[in-house]
Amino acid sequence: MLLKAAPESSMEELLNITWFDDDLYKLIFRLGVNVIFLTIIIRYLYYPSKKRKDYLFTYYLIGFITFFLCFALKKFNIDTGMGLGLFAIFGIIRYRTDAIEIKEMTYLFLVIGVSVVNSLASNKISIAEMAVINIFIVALTFGLERLWLVKHETRKTITYERIDLIRPDTYDEMKADLEERTGLAINRVEVGKINFLDDTAQVRIYYFDDDQAFSDYNSN
Repeated sequence: MLLKAAPESSMEELLNITWFDDDLYKLIFRLGVNVIFLTIIIRYLYYPSKKRKDYLFTYYLIGFITFFLCFALKKFNIDTGMGLGLFAIFGIIRYRTDAIEIKEMTYLFLVIGVSVVNSLASNKISIAEMAVINIFIVALTFGLERLWLVKHETRKTITYERIDLIRPDTYDEMKADLEERTGLAINRVEVGKINFLDDTAQVRIYYFDDDQAFSDYNSN
């Protein structure tokens, strides 16, 4: 009696991988949409007002990593709990070297949110609905950035040695002295920590970038 040899497994079955899937077309399309709207938000709304190339680098990478991560996890049909756990991962991200301004953090959350929407949109969400979400976010950001909040108030922290002028009754004199020494048209001044050992104080000045002949490279 002859024994039949077991059929040899193909290389694909042996490695348990799929070389091509129809979802590739969905990935390319959604990636293109994500690239377009991220570029509008990051390059044409955020960057002209802040000129921070380091955040330009960060926003693009985090946006695309979030997109690919969510698109890959969607293949496993993750539930709500797993989705909340995914956002908890981003919640523990901390930049310990430099403090992040609220506006930068808002743009970071905006980039992550847009990438998640574009990657996790299922058959229950039409292309038109996804377009409305992206266009509304861009339009709202443009309105707040360029139309409503035309002037951007920047702040700078200075170590001020004229401790005799930090009193409330000499506020105008201190403001005039800071304007003369910095060359900036200052809107308001706040006094922070005071060191009586070396007669210095931490003073925070606020001014509009658009009204100055030059602007600071870092708003902190």
